[in-house]
Amino acid sequence: MKGKHVYIIWLQYLGFRYSGWQRQPGQKTVEGMIRKTLKFIRPEEQYKILGSSRTDAKVSALKTALQLISQHRPIEDEERFINDLNQNLPSDIRILGMEEAGEGINIIKNASDKEYHYLFSFGAKNHPYCAPFMANFLEELDVSLMIQCATLFEGEHHFHNFTARLQPGSTTVRRISHCRISENKEIQASFFPEKSYMLTVKGDGFMRYQIRMIMGALVLVGKGELQPEFLTKALQQDQKLNILYIAPASGLYLKDLELKE
Repeated sequence: MKGKHVYIIWLQYLGFRYSGWQRQPGQKTVEGMIRKTLKFIRPEEQYKILGSSRTDAKVSALKTALQLISQHRPIEDEERFINDLNQNLPSDIRILGMEEAGEGINIIKNASDKEYHYLFSFGAKNHPYCAPFMANFLEELDVSLMIQCATLFEGEHHFHNFTARLQPGSTTVRRISHCRISENKEIQASFFPEKSYMLTVKGDGFMRYQIRMIMGALVLVGKGELQPEFLTKALQQDQKLNILYIAPASGLYLKDLELKE
């Protein structure tokens, strides 16, 4: 049956060798790789893709989603379609499942309750295999103070000081329901350092570099280069302050997201 057919495809990827999610001329991106694979396995079909999160270069995702729109006919065998994708996608991108959706869904607007994790360690230099998963700060950090300060970001605040390339008239108020640092128990490997840590941030939506700038500010606090009072001040609407450090991208990954009706 011809017409528009809409699907939600759940996937995960390691972003270390990609220039982010969004397709860019001359760059290897996750979206670009998926489009290339779709064209290879279904050359006769035309698809439109919308991603739920535009992750930056080297940022990964354990669970994210894209909206796939078939311009002609429905995907009759979804299991085969998933298998064909997984067999032809590179090993650092995996399709988890798919479901048919209504035409009224817009995955950018419907994506909510995003949970990001940022893995990090400090002190001795990490094993090179850690590089795709974990940021490594060679200086000593006051993690106890960082743990205390992370909660300052919880609630509804003005995050104009915690984003980049801010467009005039953009809304910078965001609500963060959870912002905590804990010892990393989420992802383990034999080559990981004996102790590592994880920043967990949950919210409805985030601006460009927002989480990496939150992490960067917390690192500066941990180094003693910023005082906790600076963070409180930076979240006030009438304050224009510079966060001089953006934490590396490779420690960040999208842990989970939900799609609201």
